[in-house]
Formats: sequence, C-alpha cells, structure tokens
Amino acid sequence: MRNQTIEAALAKNPHREQLIKHRFFEVVDEKAFSHEQAEMVLGQWWHPLHYFPSFLGKLIAICPQMEMKTAVTHILNQEVGEGDPARAHERFFIQTMTDAGFTRAGVSEAQMTPATRRLIDGYQRSTDSHLTGLGFLYGTEVADLTMVAKLGKLVRRTTGLKSLPWVDIHVKQEPDHVETAGHTVGLAYTDAELATITRGAEEMWQLWVGFFEELRNRVV
Repeated sequence: MRNQTIEAALAKNPHREQLIKHRFFEVVDEKAFSHEQAEMVLGQWWHPLHYFPSFLGKLIAICPQMEMKTAVTHILNQEVGEGDPARAHERFFIQTMTDAGFTRAGVSEAQMTPATRRLIDGYQRSTDSHLTGLGFLYGTEVADLTMVAKLGKLVRRTTGLKSLPWVDIHVKQEPDHVETAGHTVGLAYTDAELATITRGAEEMWQLWVGFFEELRNRVV
C-alpha cells in the first residue's frame, strides 16, 4: 500500500509553491520576450534537461529495492525515447526549438550561468544517497509540467507557433511520471528516511527557484 501522506505533504510544501508560482512565470505571462532573450532562457533549460537521464541512471544504480529501480527505469525509458533515440526528450527539444527559429548552438551549447551550475551540481550530489535522490526525482516531477508549460507559452508568444512537439510529449507523459515517482516515495520508510526525502525535494525546489530568479534578473 502506498504511503500517500508523504505525497500530500510534498504537494503542499511551501518550497514547491514558491517554485511553481515563481515571479519569472509572471514575466512570461506579461512580457514579450525578444528572440535573443527567449533563446537565452532555452539555452539554460537545456542543461537540466540534458543531465536528467544521467541523474536517473545513477539513481537506479543506488536504489536498494527493486520497486524503486523499476519505477525510475520506467521514467528513464520514456525520457530517452522508449527505444527510439529520435523520440528522446532532448531530441524533441532541439528539433522543436530549431524549427521555431532558434539556433542549435543557442539552445543546446550555451555556457551555464552560476545558478544553472548550482542546479546541476545539486542533481549530481543528490545521487550520493538514494533517499535524497528520490526527493529530487519526486520534486522534479510534481513541478515539471508547470515549468514546461510556461516555457511553451514563452516560445509560442515569441515565435507565433502553436505546435510544439516537445511540450506535447510532456503533456502526454508527465502525469504518468508523477504517478510513477509517487510509487517510489510512497513505499514504507522510517520517519528519518521520510525526512531525508523531504529535504531532498526542498533542496531541489530551492535550486530551481534560484535558476528562475537568475533568468528573471537577466530579462527584466
């Protein structure tokens, strides 16, 4: 039986609320971004997108229970294209953004900002402990669709395009990712283990808040 108490607590966590209601997203709703500003934002987003499969692979390797390994593997399989590299999320991202008129170098080869570097460092450190890693995973999945939807809105407003396959694949798969990640945090844990998972999710949300705060400062 899944422990839904931890899921409910994480869903209402104030750090998650701070992320999904970040003022950068208000800027996306209100401001017309230049092509260069939009490309800058996308170029920073690339780094966590590109690292996420590596994070998942490392998490699989250290998870002690098969239930955990199976759940994370399911998410990883979708991230890397379910057997077809052309359907991997990062390939969808590059194709979608170059079709929208952005340069491949701009959206996939940009130098990391300090906040982006801290975010990637956080994901890398998180897999030193499977509990912290699970917190990072669940924290990512319950915020990802909001973040992707706002980036999709940014691209649509900047380019005038309506069809964005990279956004569409998230809309299709993300509810399944949240459900699957929920299975990993919903297993039987001690109070101390649940606290470690929660701290992992909170650290991840705070790193993402810093990521978007830096982006906001660069476009406002």
